[in-house]
Amino acid sequence: MEDSYEAIRHLMIAINKIDGGYYLCARKLGINENMLALLYALDDGEAHSQKQICEDWLIPKTTINTVVHELTEAGYITLIPGKKRREKIICLTEEGKKYTHSLVEKLYVAEQEALRETLENFSPEFVEAMDCFAGNLEAAFHRHILG
Repeated sequence: MEDSYEAIRHLMIAINKIDGGYYLCARKLGINENMLALLYALDDGEAHSQKQICEDWLIPKTTINTVVHELTEAGYITLIPGKKRREKIICLTEEGKKYTHSLVEKLYVAEQEALRETLENFSPEFVEAMDCFAGNLEAAFHRHILG
């Protein structure tokens, strides 16, 4: 049990360093981490509902609403009706695509560099393993704590 405790502590420290890195990058870019997460999510070229963004990125609905409002007023995103009556789909405008690209361009370069350096030492399956751990941890949290 002690070995798994230490392994989980190492994972948590690594996860906190990753989260902290994105937080610091967002600050350096002059935005908050939730705005960076939203723009990052939208930069995949797909349409996303506010609900989907909240669930995938674990950002509270009120926070997403605030960020969406700010970005809509700036002309970077637009909302279109979704398939469900109250659902709104968030899309980057052309200006929003340019703005987002200017923010995430160096971030993507850093990510690719870090991944390349990691893959020199580890199998690409570490990404799948991390995703698996996240899913299992989420399920265990719901079983034991969140209900």
